[in-house]
Amino acid sequence: MTQSHILSRMLAGLVRDFGQPVMIWQALALVGALLVAWLFARLVRRLLDKRRSARHEAARFGAESLHKALFPLLGGGLVWAEQAVLADYMSTSLLDLALVPLFGIALIYIVFFIARRVFNRNGQAHAWLSIAEKMVSVAVWVGMVLTVLGIHDDVLHWMASVRFRVANERMSLLSLSTGILWVCATLIVAMWLGSVLEDRIMRARSIDANLKVVLARTGRAMLVLVSVLASFSMVGIDITVLGVFGGALGVGLGIGLQKIASNYVSGFIILIDRSLRIGDTINVGGLQGIVTQISTRYTTVRGLDGIETLVPNEKLITDVVQNHSSFLTRGYAKAAVQVAYDSDIEKAMALLAEAARGVERVLEEPAPTPYFVSFGADGINLELGYWVEDAAKGTAGVRSTVNRNIWRLFSEHGVAIPYPTRDVRIVGALPVAAATAATATTAAAVPAAANEGVAASPPAQVVELGTDLAHDAS
Repeated sequence: MTQSHILSRMLAGLVRDFGQPVMIWQALALVGALLVAWLFARLVRRLLDKRRSARHEAARFGAESLHKALFPLLGGGLVWAEQAVLADYMSTSLLDLALVPLFGIALIYIVFFIARRVFNRNGQAHAWLSIAEKMVSVAVWVGMVLTVLGIHDDVLHWMASVRFRVANERMSLLSLSTGILWVCATLIVAMWLGSVLEDRIMRARSIDANLKVVLARTGRAMLVLVSVLASFSMVGIDITVLGVFGGALGVGLGIGLQKIASNYVSGFIILIDRSLRIGDTINVGGLQGIVTQISTRYTTVRGLDGIETLVPNEKLITDVVQNHSSFLTRGYAKAAVQVAYDSDIEKAMALLAEAARGVERVLEEPAPTPYFVSFGADGINLELGYWVEDAAKGTAGVRSTVNRNIWRLFSEHGVAIPYPTRDVRIVGALPVAAATAATATTAAAVPAAANEGVAASPPAQVVELGTDLAHDAS
């Protein structure tokens, strides 16, 4: 192996300096630089922790990787400065070797930080994150090993010698690898910038929520498009070939991807015209629920039973959608009740109004109002009308509470809710046993009705039974 190789210089220097005083001085310089870097990195980490806000989840996610990159990065910088200063006075073979892992590990953690900012969903790791981190780790460690061994130049020459043809272009393994690396790097940087832009837009208070989503997604898409075009230009690919791809994409959209494209366009229309917002209660196609997420392809609607349904955006554009949260979030409910004819009607109506006061979600304005509805067959029909806040969430619990209050107040103040009463007139003589049983039943029913507080109502229906009833009874 020739002296031009890094391995030869490193090994020759290490072998030459081993056991010499210069090795001790290099070790002391290396340890000192690492100690200073560790203390400074710890100070910087504390300052960053104080400035970090708990509400900025995207900024917090992956910050640990950036903290871990501070020590090797600062250590590498200090060791490089020492190597530059001491190179004129003594051998720096140990410092040269230490620079490789320090900058390599720092690069790994920096890429981890960027990847976790790119592949995050509100602080949750994306499925691609683990794969990206493993690929970066393997690539960087391979590069460090090749650098330490001093054979990276030989590997690059071999990759450049492997040539092949792609369409009308002649490419080498080195140019292909470099192109893929540039494309990945520019995409990651673009997605990182898009994540930062989205975080800034989402924190703005003067912009509408739907407009925030539109601006964030449009900005990220534009950054990705620019990065792809720039990376193609760096690799040497003529971007005019994208015109053919665009034509093929248009044909594909017209044939097989029409629904998908329609959903994406509908999603942007919904976000731009602000017809729906997150938190709105809607009813579409018999599905009623709360909008929890509006994406470019579908809208997530959480039903009143807690089940989330993905509704295609095209359906929200073409179908009739009832938005219960657009202007009026309250709903009207009523409770119908009947009281006996001998009850104090004014008192009963006052108790009805009192039954709705203090109930959760029942609005005080407009105030609950009782109504004298009609004269019924067995009593007077009354009705209580009241307004319920956020009626789209359901009114069954509110109505149940109001009805229980009505029952309790009527019982406490002696307002009777009548049972239906009927007079039965028997025509013709009955046998003695049947007559005795009928008399006993009537005598038992009268005290029971009196104990229940049932008031007799004036209207009564007369049912005449012929002699056939007597024969049946016998």
